[in-house]
Amino acid sequence: MNFFSGKKKRHTLKSQVLVNQVTGEIICTAHGRGKMHDFRLFKHSRLPLKQTIKCLVDKGYQGIQKVHANSQVPQKKPRKGTLSDEVKKRNRELARQRVVGEHVHRKLKIFKILADRYRNRRKRFGLRFNLIAGLYNYELRLALNKISDSYD
Repeated sequence: MNFFSGKKKRHTLKSQVLVNQVTGEIICTAHGRGKMHDFRLFKHSRLPLKQTIKCLVDKGYQGIQKVHANSQVPQKKPRKGTLSDEVKKRNRELARQRVVGEHVHRKLKIFKILADRYRNRRKRFGLRFNLIAGLYNYELRLALNKISDSYD
């Protein structure tokens, strides 16, 4: 039952991706059981984040400021309350910046082994995910080189 996700109602595996905001390149990955919470996986993986790096995360990472001071989390709506227009505007701006990472997730899920049920050995999931991330980075670099060559 270690891999059973109550949300998905099946056995799952979880991956986190650290993406460069400017280039869209995958810097680092972390993997865990589907049952594990996103923030707990972040703490256990000990991703190499310097304090100077700005970390943009979703609402599942409440409390990340205690671990990494230079991080931004959207503010949750208080129970039986509303958010002010200023906070909504800030959350929307953060979502605009985070969309780069979401686009990387979409590109990775083009590889159906990550989008569908993983039917292979769990021990090799991290290896295969990292290989796909390497392919993604390679294709990204090829595309960037073609663009830079066309300007020359």
